[in-house]
Amino acid sequence: MSLRIYNTLSRQTEEFVPLQTPQVRLYTCGPTVYDFATIGNFRAYVFEDLLRRTLRFRGFQVTQVMNLTDVDDKTIRGAQAAKVALGDYTRQYTNAFFEDLRTLAIEPAEHYPAATAHIPEMIALIEILFQKGYAYRSEDGSVYFSIAKFKDYGKLAHLDLTGLKPGARIAQDEYQKENAADFALWKAWQSEDGDVAWDSPWGRGRPGWHIECSAMSMKYLGASFDLHTGGVDNIFPHHEDEIAQSEAATGRPFVKYWMHCAHLVVDGRKMSKSLGNFFTVRDILRRGYSGREIRYALMAVHYRQALNFTFEALDADCGALARLDAFSERLLAHNDQKSAVSGQRSEDGGQQSKIENQKSKMSALPAWMGAYLAAFTRALDDDLNISLALAALFDFVHEGNKRLDEGALSPAEAAQALDTLAHIDGVLGVRPGDTLIPPAAVVQLAQARLQARQRKDWAEADRLRREVEAQGWIIQDAPDGFRVKRNSDPRVNAQIGNG
Repeated sequence: MSLRIYNTLSRQTEEFVPLQTPQVRLYTCGPTVYDFATIGNFRAYVFEDLLRRTLRFRGFQVTQVMNLTDVDDKTIRGAQAAKVALGDYTRQYTNAFFEDLRTLAIEPAEHYPAATAHIPEMIALIEILFQKGYAYRSEDGSVYFSIAKFKDYGKLAHLDLTGLKPGARIAQDEYQKENAADFALWKAWQSEDGDVAWDSPWGRGRPGWHIECSAMSMKYLGASFDLHTGGVDNIFPHHEDEIAQSEAATGRPFVKYWMHCAHLVVDGRKMSKSLGNFFTVRDILRRGYSGREIRYALMAVHYRQALNFTFEALDADCGALARLDAFSERLLAHNDQKSAVSGQRSEDGGQQSKIENQKSKMSALPAWMGAYLAAFTRALDDDLNISLALAALFDFVHEGNKRLDEGALSPAEAAQALDTLAHIDGVLGVRPGDTLIPPAAVVQLAQARLQARQRKDWAEADRLRREVEAQGWIIQDAPDGFRVKRNSDPRVNAQIGNG
């Protein structure tokens, strides 16, 4: 079965065939760095990471571009309110964004172009639009795109433009669906912009929001490329305007496949500071949850379905990950090869070679393991059907535990099961890796506790147990000694972090 994805442009699920197999050129709309990104923003970024990982899992080579919008209405207003330079204002949120990416194990894109570093490319693109008759200058010196001259305007959002008022213009960067109108390519300088301005053939000013993505995507991926993603709120006007200005300039199709993820709501309501349900990744970390738990929660619902985030659901997700951890621990103990935990995440550019190495191991799996891996793969091939993929994973966990209980899993098969989990985690990115293995200092404390128990020094044994627990680990007594496992309770983790 080949990979199939839902294409917003056609409103159909289509077989994914890149323009130049096996290369995939992917553009993902990145953050506007005027504040800390919310979990709603990261719902989109985690979806895009799942897509990237799935493409590589299926043998494609991915070049991904994620833009950083560091000049627009919001960033300028924020910098003016803070009374700092635009670059100083956006830098703090850019740095925070990359920290959050690492926290959520989102693989780095190949390119992160910032809008302010690509003003010449934007000016050049606007000049082409002037030459071809799609751009015009308004009375105030701003430059607009004439949507009436682009006959396919509205094809992505499927707009009915029969009631369009010719010549109507929208100056701001974001507007509502019913306000289809000519949009700003270049905004003439105004006093509220302060010192944020660049010279252009039309006078000092700054680019409009939409032209930024067209200029940067085409610079790094070419005039036509394979995939463009974002949230459903980007379909109109942003992505519609990208298509219009890009295809008007080049005369070529801009993007072959468009994918959009649905909104995230909190407790069934739109996220809002006034409602007290507005969360960043950092807010949730402060409650004691880990990055991988947040990642799992943002990923575990199909990207085209609205995600209702609740802390009750997050706790249930923690339980699912604890099941996965417990199975890994049993396999490690049975295989007695702690180095076999191989779900590492790399930022050194060797991701594709690691996947190829894992694939070679998968070719020799026992039939029952291969069947679950095949089910996992089929689910991903069905428009990233994460619900079915996770069901296949936990069916595999259930069957593996059953075989361990029955003594029907050899140490060699335990190693293969660990390799299978690592291969699957190349897509999911949620295994804790070496954090399943307790530090030597924790093991020494647990060993000292065992010796205290053997001396019947119960007070010392209790003290050592509490010290181990204070570091986030649990001691489980066993006939042959003890086991040490990670405490997955977020409340405990929060206490450790606060300490």
